[in-house]
Amino acid sequence: MGVLSWIIVGLIAGWLATQVMRGGYGLVGDIILGIIGGLVGGYIAGTLFGVTDAVNGINVTSILVAAVGAIILIAVSRMFLRPRRA
Repeated sequence: MGVLSWIIVGLIAGWLATQVMRGGYGLVGDIILGIIGGLVGGYIAGTLFGVTDAVNGINVTSILVAAVGAIILIAVSRMFLRPRRA
């Protein structure tokens, strides 16, 4: 998958994840979140479900896998970065 494909899938997946999780990170933040989410989602899909190439181009499956990975990233980051009350 080329760099432009990663950016497009990352943008769409990051935007979907921020819509689901109610928070915005801006254009660049959404792209980065989606790209890393694609890596996380692809790893999870390969490990848990045996899917060998889950993120393989600009298609619905790749976008959904990347979005799920991005949602997981947001949820985990909120668990650890949540401000603590005194």
